[in-house]
Parts: sequence; structure tokens; C-alpha cells
Amino acid sequence: MPTRDALRLAQEKELDLINIAPQATPPVCKILDFGKYRFEQTKREKEAKKKQKVIEIKEVRLSPNIDDHDMETKAKSAAKFLQNGDKVKVSVRFRGRELSRTEIGKKVLDDFVESISDVATVEKPARMEGRSMVMFLMPKR
Repeated sequence: MPTRDALRLAQEKELDLINIAPQATPPVCKILDFGKYRFEQTKREKEAKKKQKVIEIKEVRLSPNIDDHDMETKAKSAAKFLQNGDKVKVSVRFRGRELSRTEIGKKVLDDFVESISDVATVEKPARMEGRSMVMFLMPKR
């Protein structure tokens, strides 16, 4: 239908002529109430947003000379975060001379991952970032 006829028809019905697919040949248009169309579109977007799960990154800080019980406590809290569907950033902070013995921090991280291996997988392996060694864990599927 020619554009003029479509516009006249839309004005007679007191509605809007909306171009749905301008790239198509010929272009596809609809006659409808634009305000109502936008309202329904935003409503659909809000519903889609509600169903999304936002993944947060929780952090667990360790030290190179952490004790066994402290390690278990931190592992329990990390496991709780992972079961809630969040990712966990595990970091070992080095202070002073500890920086020269980074292999101890690596061992601490490996022990930590081993203790929660039933609920976690390593997303990014351990690497140095400034004065701390960082590793990212994600929940097991």
C-alpha cells in the first residue's frame, strides 16, 4: 500500500504508523498506538531483567602463614558464596619479606582449592598482581 494511503488510514483511526522493518523491500509498517506499544515493550524488558541472575564476585583474603583452622573457616565461607552462584576471588597478600617467598602463597592457594574442590573449579589460575597473588574460582556446574 502506498505511504500516503497508510498515513491517511492511520489518521482516520487516530493511531500511529510505525515502521517495523525499514530494511525490507518493501518496508513493513504497522498501524497501532505508539504510546501503548512503548509501554508494553518496556514492560517486557523489565520482566526479562527480573529473570536475570547477576553474578557477583566475592573476595576471600588469605595470608602465606595462615593456620589450618583459619583456612577451613575461609573455605566454608567461600563454599557458601559458590553455592549461592557467585564467583570467588581468592587472594594471598604478601607483606615485607614474604614477597621473596611467593611459592608459599602458591601452596596456600593450591591447598585452598583442594579443600573446596567439590563445589568449585578454577576459572583463572593463580598469578601475581602487585603485592598479592590472585586466583578466581567459579561454581561447579
